[in-house]
Amino acid sequence: MIQPTKRKKKVDYEALQSPLMRIPRMNVEAARNLLDLGIRDIFELKGRAPEVLFEEASRKTSGIPADRIRFFRMAVYYAENEKPDPHRLHPDQWQ
Repeated sequence: MIQPTKRKKKVDYEALQSPLMRIPRMNVEAARNLLDLGIRDIFELKGRAPEVLFEEASRKTSGIPADRIRFFRMAVYYAENEKPDPHRLHPDQWQ
């Protein structure tokens, strides 16, 4: 019997190694969306509106789940606060 070949998952090394992944509980796909928007570092999120980022990401990449905005809100909060509240650094806090 011939076994089907196993396909390796594609790993987004650029997103995994980006400074955006220093944000606690950041999702790799959300980091990829931000990178696609030209945001390369955390400080670039200061003053940005998460809703606008989500709209831009949705226009650029189709099929983005609606719950991805939680990660954008959390990332902007993290960027704008020098000592962020650890309880707010969870995507579930940003629904």
